[in-house]
Amino acid sequence: MKKAYRVKKEKEFQRVFQEGTSFANRKFVVYRLEPSDQTHFRVGLSVGKKVGNAVNRNRVKRLIRAVLQELSPTIDPRLDFIVIARPAIKSLSYEEVRSNLIHVLKLAKILNEEGNRIK
Repeated sequence: MKKAYRVKKEKEFQRVFQEGTSFANRKFVVYRLEPSDQTHFRVGLSVGKKVGNAVNRNRVKRLIRAVLQELSPTIDPRLDFIVIARPAIKSLSYEEVRSNLIHVLKLAKILNEEGNRIK
């Protein structure tokens, strides 16, 4: 993902945590915030040490990025959101990560139900 599509700064993360709303399932927690003047969505990833060592954490982040890249046409472009991986994610395959992430993104109304681009 390009830098323009990432929430990187601590200040931006804290703003999403404090002003946004959270949604969760057993594998992910998602915080979403709707800023007004963006042309594309921005995402931050958080994978804690409970998920495993650096190799496992980086694998999980790669899987999440791959799913988000695939889903990018259906993601609401006005949003900032943060995806937090829970420890139960470390043993999942790509398909399982994808289905769990789609589930929580639909709960958060980041993805629309039909899979069409949100306007």
